[in-house]
Amino acid sequence: MSLIASDHFRIVVGLGKSGMSLVRFLANRGIAFAVADTRENPPELATLRRDYPQVEVRCGELDVEFLCRADELYVSPGLALATPALQQAAARGVKLSGDIELFARNAKAPIIAISGSNAKSTVTTLVGEMAVAAGKRVAVGGNLGTPALDLLDDAIELYVMELSSFQLETTDQLNAEVATVLNVSEDHMDRYSGLPAYHLAKHRIFRGARQVVVNRQDALSRPLPMENVPCWTFGLNVPDFKGFGLREENGEKYLAFEFQTLMPVRELKIRGAHNQSNALAALALGHAAGLPFDAMLASLRTFAGLAHRCQWLRERDGVSWYDDSKATNVGAALAAIEGLGADIDGKLVLVAGGDGKGADFSALRAPVAAHCRAVVLLGRDAERLAQALGDSVPLIRVSSLDEAVQQGAALAQPGDAVLLSPACASLDMFKNFEERGRLFAQAVEGLA
Repeated sequence: MSLIASDHFRIVVGLGKSGMSLVRFLANRGIAFAVADTRENPPELATLRRDYPQVEVRCGELDVEFLCRADELYVSPGLALATPALQQAAARGVKLSGDIELFARNAKAPIIAISGSNAKSTVTTLVGEMAVAAGKRVAVGGNLGTPALDLLDDAIELYVMELSSFQLETTDQLNAEVATVLNVSEDHMDRYSGLPAYHLAKHRIFRGARQVVVNRQDALSRPLPMENVPCWTFGLNVPDFKGFGLREENGEKYLAFEFQTLMPVRELKIRGAHNQSNALAALALGHAAGLPFDAMLASLRTFAGLAHRCQWLRERDGVSWYDDSKATNVGAALAAIEGLGADIDGKLVLVAGGDGKGADFSALRAPVAAHCRAVVLLGRDAERLAQALGDSVPLIRVSSLDEAVQQGAALAQPGDAVLLSPACASLDMFKNFEERGRLFAQAVEGLA
């Protein structure tokens, strides 16, 4: 296949999953492009050379002169825009863009766009299932599952997109039908100058949005006032006009919209206050996009949650075991500790630690003191965690997940739960958070 010559020349910077989706998109449209990657052997190099042998590819240190041949660079979310070669190219007039910007320009159906430090995969998946239950032809992906450009299809009636701050950095105008930042807490502080810079990146999701959904209990989720843009809210308190929340009737808690109850909380398969919040966020997003309540509530009654996200594994000797390996930051671990801690009769034995990505762990001290019987620590930043937790609860150091599970089993009492919610990335010891969760589940399964 030869590429049609064009007045415009693009360079795809980064040859991972999203980079390869950009290659397919540009090649299918006959747009002239080349590829660059900072790594000598990027993950998709063999695929590119097999399927698109005519495409020029440069691996290793980025060459500014080469980048300046393009009028637009599509930068992988894994590569910081602060990279000197990218900054030099931008200073010489080259536009820095990404796959989500390109997706937004080409999507013909409405987009529900979801970001946040935590819970975005759960909420994205749930909204997707609600749309399916409502009979919509829906595509779900972005930062989760299928890359955005691979989802483009004129038959699709609704896109439900999980978007990371890294993806949003290169997105100028998303023009979503409904956009939300579910919550904001410190994450990726090894890439951002501080919380304000991270917050600003997240809030690019609201550019061009027709409706917004806001977390009433997180001021950082609220965009700057947007004229004539309808705003829906969710929160674990009593809802008001255009709000989703919790109401109590005859001693029973209900998910509610404005002044009407929708369904009893006990009918949710997903446990914990943080999952009640996720259910309410999904209802708000779906309602804003026009999904009917009956379909959305039917989905909530069957949705069992995602792997490695506060996922129930088993009960043994009256103790429940949960895999929350996806809690790779402090905010996610906080949500699990407080959500699950308030939802069980006993106490938590927390398994935590790994690569803290430069985060401040001090916010964990009070919830750990309130909800935990003990904390089992492992990984690179175990000592930093120990210092932050102080003497709030007994701390046990281990060197492997198997050892952590054995300690958890010894420490927990009937009515307790053992929770893997690391508050850290996994890459110091594991391939990814999925491998960490899988090995934890295996060790739990292997308990006598």
